[in-house]
Amino acid sequence: MISTNSKIGIIGAGTSGAYLASLLIQEGFQVTLFEKAPVVRTDGCGILIVQSGMKALHEGNPKITQKIIEAGNPVKLFEFRNLKGGFVNSETVTYAEDELPGMLVHRKAILEAILDTLPTDRIKFNAQLSAITQTDRSAIAHFKDGSQWEGDLIIGADGILSKVRQSVVPNVELNYLGDLVWRGIVEDHSFCPEGNFFVYVRGRGIYANFFHIDDTHTHWGFFIETEQTDAEKGILQPINTTIPAQELAKLPEDARKVIESTPPETMICRYSYDIDPLPQLYDGRVLLIGDAAHAKSSTRARGMTSGWEDGLLLTQYLKSSASIDEALEKYQTERLPIVHEYQRSSREVSRKIGRR
Repeated sequence: MISTNSKIGIIGAGTSGAYLASLLIQEGFQVTLFEKAPVVRTDGCGILIVQSGMKALHEGNPKITQKIIEAGNPVKLFEFRNLKGGFVNSETVTYAEDELPGMLVHRKAILEAILDTLPTDRIKFNAQLSAITQTDRSAIAHFKDGSQWEGDLIIGADGILSKVRQSVVPNVELNYLGDLVWRGIVEDHSFCPEGNFFVYVRGRGIYANFFHIDDTHTHWGFFIETEQTDAEKGILQPINTTIPAQELAKLPEDARKVIESTPPETMICRYSYDIDPLPQLYDGRVLLIGDAAHAKSSTRARGMTSGWEDGLLLTQYLKSSASIDEALEKYQTERLPIVHEYQRSSREVSRKIGRR
């Protein structure tokens, strides 16, 4: 069995890295979670957690799912509308009495629920990774402040722009999905009822969604199809983050007013990317999870969920295997085809609904 004295370093304190750290600490492993920011960033917008994501969290720690259920709203209805506001179709969502619901909730509430399970002394802030080196039996993280950490395993949970990924599969390029996306959260008491998820189906080069995330707030996402300039290829945020008025005018008035009532400084603007499936998830004593390993289109809502599934399965193999090498090999053998399918099908849906 792998000794719980094994030292494991996790790079990135987002939802995937924090959840994995919580699981491993719960099992007695010596874990350090590294975050490049001075504090854990709990900003962000609304999230749809599908039922498989709730199950992955619940299996690891039911207290986390209970806090998320208390903070958000179960999904009750998906309604599809055209750009004139007309009804296209809808899907009602029901749950068995003992079944975990899909949830609409603020990212902040999700991350705080996970962080509440972590000892604060296990997180190191202002830890910006510069490089990783390896010996036969260890991995060494080198940070920009000149410090370093050596342990039995380094796990990259540092997102789509992963620095750790360079040590596993070098020179991975981002694949632009064709959309520039704005997201925001606004106080709303009437437009979006509790548990409702509205979709304005793609047309005239735009797409939008709105959903209720708590008693008084609605999340919205607004997507426009656009070409990138050469200077912006591979970067997350465009140079100009203002929503073009002529594009916003394509939405019905009531939906447009929800977006227009959001303070611009609270909006998040990003280009949409995924990556091609990687040939491997680890090299030596360095492993990737979450978006670092399999960033994908949001069309199937498997982003956070797949990161939590990664953490749950990895923890199980680290508990049950005779060595770290064996655990990583078993993990990759089981997990690689699953995340490849998530990536393939998510990109396929993106193309079907009109993204380039």
